[in-house]
Amino acid sequence: MHRPTLTQPTQSASRIAQLFRRGDHWLWLCGGALGLTVLLITGLLLLVVANGFTYFWPYKITAVDRADGTKLMGVVTATQPAVKETPAQTQLRVGNRELNNFDFIWVPTVQLTNFHQPPDAVQIERQENGDFIGFLQRVEVKGQTVASGDAAWTKLHELQPGARALAAQAKAIQRDGIGAVNARMQRAKLRLRSAQLKAPTGAAIDPLLKASVETEVAALQSDYDKLRAVSGELVARSIEAQAVLRTIDGQEKTIPLASIVRAFRPNTMSLVEKFGHYLSRAADFVTGEPRESNTEGGVFPAIFGTVMMTLIMSVVVTPFGVIAAFYLREYAKQGLIVRLVRIAINNLAGVPSIVFGVFGLGFFVYFVGGGIDQVFFPERLPAPTFGTGGILWASLTLALLTVPVVIVATEESIAAVPRGAREGSLALGASKFQTIFNIVLPASVPGILTGVILAMARGAGEVAPLMITGVVKLAPELPLDGSYPFFHLDRKFMHLGFHIYDVGFQSPNIEAAKPMVFTTTLLLISIVVFLNLFAIGLRDRIRRKYQTGAF
Repeated sequence: MHRPTLTQPTQSASRIAQLFRRGDHWLWLCGGALGLTVLLITGLLLLVVANGFTYFWPYKITAVDRADGTKLMGVVTATQPAVKETPAQTQLRVGNRELNNFDFIWVPTVQLTNFHQPPDAVQIERQENGDFIGFLQRVEVKGQTVASGDAAWTKLHELQPGARALAAQAKAIQRDGIGAVNARMQRAKLRLRSAQLKAPTGAAIDPLLKASVETEVAALQSDYDKLRAVSGELVARSIEAQAVLRTIDGQEKTIPLASIVRAFRPNTMSLVEKFGHYLSRAADFVTGEPRESNTEGGVFPAIFGTVMMTLIMSVVVTPFGVIAAFYLREYAKQGLIVRLVRIAINNLAGVPSIVFGVFGLGFFVYFVGGGIDQVFFPERLPAPTFGTGGILWASLTLALLTVPVVIVATEESIAAVPRGAREGSLALGASKFQTIFNIVLPASVPGILTGVILAMARGAGEVAPLMITGVVKLAPELPLDGSYPFFHLDRKFMHLGFHIYDVGFQSPNIEAAKPMVFTTTLLLISIVVFLNLFAIGLRDRIRRKYQTGAF
């Protein structure tokens, strides 16, 4: 009997139908989505790395003539091709902000001629007002010229470290010495105010206490005046040496050597010198303090604040999340209430972070912090101590934000522990608590650390809750220092995430701030990766320690 054969279209349709029945199309769709996601993330990281790593490189200075007869000199930072009626343009970073009122300028490329790189062009990185680009004319000390011409460059590098050291000594006295005297003076006055508050209404203060405080304040005032005089003398000595520079259009500018962070001639630097310059600037970026509205200088206070806040948050969120998960899984009677609690926990993970920030402001800052001030620091009121934003309240707010992640991860880890392990422990006479503490908890530690890792990754990058619970643009004092009580949980702090937002969107000089945004972003990513790798390594070590045949 003759059987009809399937035509080619019919066979293709049959194979396609078979693929759909097996679900292979979903596999390919998921794989394609994953590949696209990895590609996008890789592209984003490459963009950040490319822009972040090049920030510290000393690019050559270019001098050009304009069609109107004026001259420009600076670093070529970008070019823009011609688009329709708009001609091609070139962007130069010309610096000299106090003379030009701008750092960057776009000029039609067709108007620029005679591109050249003067070997004696100098770039000065200053403490204030950004970079200065010009030609060194002479070096003066107390108004008298001590070197000019080629000798001025050698004299500048000879005198600049000493001037910087004097300025650093003056700053240290102002920050540490005078700051400590002010703190002691404030504590003495607060003792007197505390005695006034504790005294019965209408009663006089103990005259011996009042005399003692007045004597102490007078002595501290004398110390304050002496330190101010020493600081002023150091500042005056630091600005005696000055460099006189000339711009390409003939203007002269006098710059104290104490305000010069570094001076270099990029057009004559060798490759080794450029690498040394790059490493020097990178080290200053990691260890230094910010300058010029955070668009220049270092970010060490932001690094310190980010790491400390993340560690405090992790220390707080871990025990609460683990205890809650063990109660829900091991002790609570499974029913409607527990299901509602789990639904609420899952929903908390999707609440916008700014909502947690508002809650932290209302509950932690105003209610808890305000109550602490009323009970323990009444003499400081109306100036708040804990009743204002600080690193403690910001950390607790982020702990609330991330606790659902730890609870869910811990519950999943507990559920993965074999039931036979529990039953064997109970059969040997162990109590339920002993079984949980000695059997279930060690086996669950890797999963718990997974939740902590996820919580750290999310908490370190959050910004919105911090903006209203303690983070600031510039924190003059770190939360941890050498002054009693050493760990100041009430202090405000800086954060790399907020630093990126502030520099990228609040800076008055967007073009100058753009490289700092990429560099700080790269640093934040590196810190989060480092913290995660450390936690992952700890998790794997614990997993190997407690790994047995039963688990």
